[in-house]
Amino acid sequence: MIKAMIVINNQGKPRLSKFYNYTPLEQQQKLIRSIYSVLCLRPENVSNFIEGSSFLGPDSRLVYKLFATLYFIFVFDSSENELAMFDLIQVYVEILEKCFSNVCELDLVLNCSKMHTILDEMILGGQVVETNSEKVMQAVDEIAKMEKITAATKFISKSTSLFWG
Repeated sequence: MIKAMIVINNQGKPRLSKFYNYTPLEQQQKLIRSIYSVLCLRPENVSNFIEGSSFLGPDSRLVYKLFATLYFIFVFDSSENELAMFDLIQVYVEILEKCFSNVCELDLVLNCSKMHTILDEMILGGQVVETNSEKVMQAVDEIAKMEKITAATKFISKSTSLFWG
C-alpha cells in the first residue's frame, strides 16, 4: 500500500503531500523534514530507493526521483514493487508535462488542486487504480469541464438573482 506521495523542492519546501493513512500534521511535517534531510545529502550516483529506517518505519520503503528542482517521492510498504513505484513517478510527471507543457515549480504551486486531481485519478486509498496517462488525462479534462459548467451555472444564477432582486 502507498502510504504517502510527496513533492518537495530542492530547498525542502513541500509542494504537495498526500498521506493515505491518518497522520497528524506535526508528524507529516516531521516526516517531510526527515526525508528531505536524507535526500539532500545523497549523491547523484546512488540508488533512488531507500529501505525502511527510523523515520519511515520498519515495513516502509521510499522511492524518489529528482526532476529539475523537485523531488517526487512515494512512501510505501513491502506489498508494493519499488520499480512500479518508480514508474508511477514517471507517469505522474508525464501527465503534469501534458497539463502544463514544460512544467515548473510555479505551475505546481498555482495549480495545486489539479495536481491533487491527477493524483486522485491514479491512486485511490493508497492503491494504484490507473497508470495509463491518456485515461488519466481524459478524466482530468472531464473534471475541468464539469468545474467550468458548475462555475458558469453559479455565475448565471447569482446574476439572475441580482437582476430580479
